[in-house]
Amino acid sequence: MKKDHDSSSSGIQIIDKTTTFLQNKPGIYHMKGSQGKTLYIGKAKNLKKRVKSYLRQNQLSIRMQRMISLIKSIETVTTNSEAEALLLESNLIKKLKPPFNILLRDDKSFPYILIRNDHKWPQLLKYRGQRIKKGHYFGPFPSTKDVNETIVTLEKAFLLRTCTDNAFGNRKRPCLLHQIKRCSAPCVNLISHKEYSSLVKETVSFLSGKNQTIQEKLGIAMQSASENKEYEKAAVYRDRIKALRQVQILRRSSIDEIEDIDILAGLQKGGITCIQVSFFRDGSNYGSKSYFPKHGSDEKVEDVLAAFISLFYASHPMPKKIYVNHKLQDPRLLEQAMKIRKGKKIHLMFPRKGEKRNMILRLEDEAKEALAKRLSRIESNKISLERIVEIFKLNKTPERIEVYDNSHIAGSEPVGGMIVANKEGFVKKEYRKYNIGKITPLLKQRTSDDYAMFREVLTRRFKRILTEDPDRASKSWPDLILIDGGQGHLSVALKTLRDLRIKNMPMVAMAKGLKRNKGKERFFSSNGKIFSLDPKSPTLYYLQRLRDEAHRFAITSHRQKRSKSLYKSELDKISGVGLKRKKILLQYFGSLQGISEAKILDLKKINGINRKTAEMIFNHFHDHV
Repeated sequence: MKKDHDSSSSGIQIIDKTTTFLQNKPGIYHMKGSQGKTLYIGKAKNLKKRVKSYLRQNQLSIRMQRMISLIKSIETVTTNSEAEALLLESNLIKKLKPPFNILLRDDKSFPYILIRNDHKWPQLLKYRGQRIKKGHYFGPFPSTKDVNETIVTLEKAFLLRTCTDNAFGNRKRPCLLHQIKRCSAPCVNLISHKEYSSLVKETVSFLSGKNQTIQEKLGIAMQSASENKEYEKAAVYRDRIKALRQVQILRRSSIDEIEDIDILAGLQKGGITCIQVSFFRDGSNYGSKSYFPKHGSDEKVEDVLAAFISLFYASHPMPKKIYVNHKLQDPRLLEQAMKIRKGKKIHLMFPRKGEKRNMILRLEDEAKEALAKRLSRIESNKISLERIVEIFKLNKTPERIEVYDNSHIAGSEPVGGMIVANKEGFVKKEYRKYNIGKITPLLKQRTSDDYAMFREVLTRRFKRILTEDPDRASKSWPDLILIDGGQGHLSVALKTLRDLRIKNMPMVAMAKGLKRNKGKERFFSSNGKIFSLDPKSPTLYYLQRLRDEAHRFAITSHRQKRSKSLYKSELDKISGVGLKRKKILLQYFGSLQGISEAKILDLKKINGINRKTAEMIFNHFHDHV
């Protein structure tokens, strides 16, 4: 049951008034600020008692006291149990990202290795997302890099194909991977189906933890080939064994337990918490990843760890067992919630000794190292930001810096890029790219006008934020704008914001020297000052990093846009030939010229091209002759 308790009174009065309507039931409470903005979401075994506890302000942290001062309304939802309340809480936190809750910063899905079994010749590939494809999944891997490295070594060890079905079906000769001994070339029948199926089974067995068995089998085969003087065959087995050992190195240490387990270690220092997560599947370590949840400086590490578990496993596969390095306040509640979500029992444990305890200690060392690097970077950025305040005469230390740059080639495919940085470094989820020329008609005639491009980017950016937050109450407004450009770009920026009636926005243009050498930059400030910094200044180095990141982002976005444009061809003019068929045709014939010279019978040989489409393609090119 959902209720909304609204009032124009102070936060304390709203809480007091709300408690008179609440029941002694489990559920969640939803604290809202002005314009209905979500401030905080919490769960409770007893809603009435939990919400009422916020009236005892002397027992609350300064952060919670500040949150209460912003409350304009409270919404509550009752549930059947506290476990259901916990699930609802984690779902809403992930969706709404309330500023006063503990939040995950990086919540991307993990990549897996997939061996598909829905094709006669199974494909080995990297896979991310829901498990909708049929096959064997192995992972999760903590990063794409780990997956790519493992796939390369698996190619060397088992020679499975990694090409798409379209590429596989349309090949006439082996690809480069076969020539460098990373594929057995089933596309052109250089291996029998029986032999290939055997390779697939070996790959599945190896990734399932039967490492030693596979290596012993290959060792016997190598010895046999050598004794029979089949030295080339023996060399292939030797290379495969070498590749398998490389995979084992990548997979690091193993444990005796064959069940799926995750190990989590949380460490806290300087108001920042690092949660190090390590994944074990079939006894093999798939690696670990560092997480830095967003939370208040007064949160205890065990509370952050509990909140992390609730949020993390709301969108990631759950193992049978989860080991943690802190005794949690209510592990049984987390287990109940995960059982509802997963449909089976999940064990949450705090080992005090033995193998798992040793694994946790090693993971704590990883967390300690990651936390030290994070704190060092924050301290370095803090010093740079404090120096920026002095140099640019700012009123406060910037919490959000926006850096702008444009990229184009002689005006073609223009793209504007905005990157964001704060005391912790680059905030990539806040990056934005702007495809220029779609809104301002003038740009269709003057696409090489860099100033006009920059004006459009700034206009679009600040028109939107004026609509979303006209009072400049949120942290979405920049405290400093850094522009990759000179005096002209600064003048455009000042006029653009003046036209939008935006005042008191510090801006600095960073122009390269006469020979475009680093260290010779000139700065043009919105307060009228023009100056340079010592080439060896750490602050200059920091500003160069910001400028270079904006340039990298803008030019990468431009290249992506340009590649899409270049991919457009004569084929786009043919009805019935979409992106998929275009790829198939180009893969089969190699070029547009090859397609134009093809006969109808040749076109019909391609998977996905029927007689009608083949005739349309043939007629298109021959009608244009």
